[in-house]
Order: sequence, then C-alpha cells, then structure tokens
Amino acid sequence: MYVCLCNSVSDKTIRQAVRRYQPQTFQQLRNFVPVGSQCGKCVRAARQIMEDELEQIPEFKNIA
Repeated sequence: MYVCLCNSVSDKTIRQAVRRYQPQTFQQLRNFVPVGSQCGKCVRAARQIMEDELEQIPEFKNIA
C-alpha cells in the first residue's frame, strides 16, 4: 500500500529501509526514504510503520 503518494513510497519500501538501516528517528528514516517531504500527510503513518518494524528487529546482545 502506498503511504506517501507524493513520492510514491510504499509501506514495503519503508519496512525494507528500517530493517536495513535501523533508523532511530524519523529524520534518520528520511535520509533513506523520501517520505514526508511534500504535503506531510504521510508522516504519522510512516512513523508508525517505522516504530512497528523496529519492534520486530531483535536486539543484539553482548556475547562477551
């Protein structure tokens, strides 16, 4: 589904970017995906997708 119509960004694209780069803020996500730079209507949905995806990523534990 398209999240950002202005830049044709889908939820799949956002999820892939979050899994690959693991941005901790929305501003960091915007460095990898052109979302929320035009009208701004997609910001809330994109942020929610980012947060949901970050929760799914297992945290690395110290081995030593």
